[in-house]
Amino acid sequence: MKRPLEGITVVGLEQVIAGPFCTRQLAELGARVIKIERPGGGDAARGYDRTVKGQSSHFVWVNRSKESLSLDVKHPGAKPVLDKLMQKADVFVQNLAPGAAERLGLGAAELRAKHPRLIWCGISGYGPAGPYAEKKAYDLLVQCETGLLSVTGTPEQPAKAGIPVADIAAGMYALSSILAALYRRAQEGAGATLDITMFESLGEWMGFPAHFTAYGGEAPPRSGAHHATIVPYGPFRAGDGGTVFLSIQNEREFERFCDGVLLKSDLKSDSRFSSGPARAQNRNAMHEEIDKVFSRLPAGKILERLDQADIANAKLNSMHEFWDHPQLKARDRWREIGTPAGPIEAMKPPFNLDGFEPRMDAVPALGEHSTKILAELGFSPLEIQGMAKANIIEKGTP
Repeated sequence: MKRPLEGITVVGLEQVIAGPFCTRQLAELGARVIKIERPGGGDAARGYDRTVKGQSSHFVWVNRSKESLSLDVKHPGAKPVLDKLMQKADVFVQNLAPGAAERLGLGAAELRAKHPRLIWCGISGYGPAGPYAEKKAYDLLVQCETGLLSVTGTPEQPAKAGIPVADIAAGMYALSSILAALYRRAQEGAGATLDITMFESLGEWMGFPAHFTAYGGEAPPRSGAHHATIVPYGPFRAGDGGTVFLSIQNEREFERFCDGVLLKSDLKSDSRFSSGPARAQNRNAMHEEIDKVFSRLPAGKILERLDQADIANAKLNSMHEFWDHPQLKARDRWREIGTPAGPIEAMKPPFNLDGFEPRMDAVPALGEHSTKILAELGFSPLEIQGMAKANIIEKGTP
């Protein structure tokens, strides 16, 4: 089956995670993605670590299935290249520093005046207006500004999320907005200007604690791996040293938990645990009752009882255990993809559209496709060689 975005060309003047995560998914849906990188080093994420056969784990995660054009966009000689690229582009994605795209002549107003069908997507920390418009934004800092750290961690110490949630959120909202804009363009013929911010994207994900605080008067407490308001919900230590996670969502489940897991039916009538709010108010007492039972049982036995009682549960996996997870194997979620340093394993994206196989092509070397792309744009071999000598482009090694 034809991939949904085949025939769509995306130009990405992108870096690190938010922009590249968005465009990688557009590529997986069939779009051609031309990634512009600076000569000499490329996307900064290429240098973040050297763990994947000498390559950055960040870069290989979000940049497969793209073509790399190494172009010094600040050089005057790059303007004819950029002009021709924009003539071919259906979508332009940029997540440069505030104002950088406009200084390069690649702002929304200028490009859409020339190309009315273009879908222009800018991803920034806080947006082009407001008191934070010029403020630099990185993932951890946006987690701070949205209040995420105020509700994450232990009572003694706030903690950031272990993955770049602000970047990921912005990349996902950019993706969904671009898909909506492409659909609207197909119906009405006009392009679109998309203004996606990390702050607003992650802010949307803060809806529960924000509403809880605004209308309840107090923020949900930091509770480590336990849920802030639902009890019991979180980790409990087994007698053999293992850790079991469980979640009770309603009174029917709590009754089954008391009868079939704790084997203490009398707790169902204990006024301290008679409702969700009561259990939250008496969190420590509830945990003590659970610990009395779990401390005498191995983790495997606890999980067995939880499964038999139809109580949601999980064990705390390491990254190695996740990589080798039987569910991923059973659902055939791994594919081999190419990289400049050789093949690696990568997980299939979770689109799961019937009759559709996502594109999972190689991670590009810096400037690997520069010569090919410039030739397609009509530049002669002599002109391309001249650009390389002037350091306007880096040709790379296919």
